[in-house]
Amino acid sequence: MASITDPIKQELRAGMVRPGASRARRVPSMPALPFFILPACLLCVLPFAVLLWQTGWSDFHFAYGDGDAVEVSMSLGLISIILIFLLGTPVALWLARTRSRLKPLVELAVLAVLLTPPLGMGIVLLSVYGPYATVGSLLGRIGLELNNNAGAFILSQVYGGIAYFIMAASAAFEGVPVDAEEAAMVLGARGFQIFRLVTLPLAARGLAAGLIVAWVRVIGEFGIVTIFAYFPQGIPVKLYVNLQNDGIDQVYALLWLMLAVTLPLPLAGLALLKRRN
Repeated sequence: MASITDPIKQELRAGMVRPGASRARRVPSMPALPFFILPACLLCVLPFAVLLWQTGWSDFHFAYGDGDAVEVSMSLGLISIILIFLLGTPVALWLARTRSRLKPLVELAVLAVLLTPPLGMGIVLLSVYGPYATVGSLLGRIGLELNNNAGAFILSQVYGGIAYFIMAASAAFEGVPVDAEEAAMVLGARGFQIFRLVTLPLAARGLAAGLIVAWVRVIGEFGIVTIFAYFPQGIPVKLYVNLQNDGIDQVYALLWLMLAVTLPLPLAGLALLKRRN
């Protein structure tokens, strides 16, 4: 029996609302482009080439607690990125669709988070949720203390990364053709059905890009957690501890370990985007 959503899926498969389907044919040839990308590529590659050269591979070993730091960053980071998606997607969709007078205020709040230095963000969180702050003391009375524990660590990561995701996701939702959603409505789809079958697939590339940026921000978060959630120690704080206690060689070792465990997720996201193209 044919589903009410089958016509929508057929339209998507037929490419009627597939953005970027003919993009490759429209891009003009730019033979000089490789010369212009060289400075940025060197800026990205050269530090890691030097890191590769200076790492003491013959005596390569990890410092005490490096494994625990990786476990903290990966496990709590995955929870944080899921929360960022669940909390940030409705805000991004609302910003892309609404004509409310409140929209500039919400955009201002998101931009304020983006522009605040991480150290300042940590102080702000401590001022609100710290053990002696008004909200923090109220939470403490019901057993929800947010101070040097996993909850505080996750809150720090979510606060540090959610604005980046909202900005990218909002731009992705704004790029979804209204005609496609209207066509789905004509074909019988409604509400969340349109969002799930039309809006979300068409915005998937932008959402994935936003999640990749947010993941990088979450894993690399140092300033907020240093102030608000020094314990449990994730990779960035452990890098600082290694530098203070064991020297630069232990920083190099943990850096390589961090790249090995955190890069697969964004690389998988990029590969998925290429497959969708």
